[in-house]
Amino acid sequence: MSGEFIWQIRISHGLTIHNCFMRIRKAFRAGSFYPASRSACLQLLETCLSQVPVPEEPSRIIAGIVPHAGWVYSGPTAGKVFYNIKEKMGKVTEAPVFLIYGAVHVWGAEVPSLYPEGYWETPLGKIEVAGELAEKILAEDIPVVADLEVHAREHSIEVQVPFIQYLFPDAKILPIMVPPDNQAVTLGERIGTLLSTWNQPVIVLGSTDLTHYGPGYRFTPAGVGPETLAWSKGNDRRMIQLALEMKTENAIPEARSHHNACGAGAIAASVATARTLGAQKGVLLEHITSYEVRSDGEVEDFVGYAGIIFG
Repeated sequence: MSGEFIWQIRISHGLTIHNCFMRIRKAFRAGSFYPASRSACLQLLETCLSQVPVPEEPSRIIAGIVPHAGWVYSGPTAGKVFYNIKEKMGKVTEAPVFLIYGAVHVWGAEVPSLYPEGYWETPLGKIEVAGELAEKILAEDIPVVADLEVHAREHSIEVQVPFIQYLFPDAKILPIMVPPDNQAVTLGERIGTLLSTWNQPVIVLGSTDLTHYGPGYRFTPAGVGPETLAWSKGNDRRMIQLALEMKTENAIPEARSHHNACGAGAIAASVATARTLGAQKGVLLEHITSYEVRSDGEVEDFVGYAGIIFG
């Protein structure tokens, strides 16, 4: 079969070796969340990455948090994180691995789920999965399993991949979907411990959007109307502040109580990994809503986005 081969994966905690088919993970959201053609992708990426400020601190970036909505809404916010990573890598010549903790919007990912080997394909071509690092993670006492199928229709990681391909053409990725439960912090800490002795540069990303407000999202605790924009941004800031202060244990309870992140597991895991690797604090690059990006009349349904870097 073209693009397929039989291989072996080892599930974590020393469980059974399984034979399975692995395909190249095809782009699922090209043409909806971002352009389907190479030329249109490149054009929009250049727009998202233009005129990005680069703060002095942190001097190096260990991790970041990026949104994952359609690029016309959240792309410039995500672009600020990716551009800062690129600028602050300095003279590092070895291609990095981007370990991406993704939110879970699909059925089946009840535990942290890693895509262990092969390639992901976007309109910009194929990018390799960091199989050696995946194998090492699966061999350790880390709460994660290898699962290709749950990644097939999840967009939270996919929409980040073309940014990486554009700015870091030789990079690899390691996608991990993280449900919003108590395993997320342990996952992040144990992966951080492993990465502390890994012999290749690794950048950690957590993919999440913030408050989904409005009748369309069945979430209107402050009613409807223009004043809800300020209420929603205040609700976002509760989660943003926890991330900036690296209070990773509080992220999931906060999201459960205030519905201000769809990727609370990704936040908890990425902050836990960053903290384990020595990051001291987060720096907020941008906090904005989809309504502020593309205002289209009534203030009804909108989503919050934040771009954060850790060093």
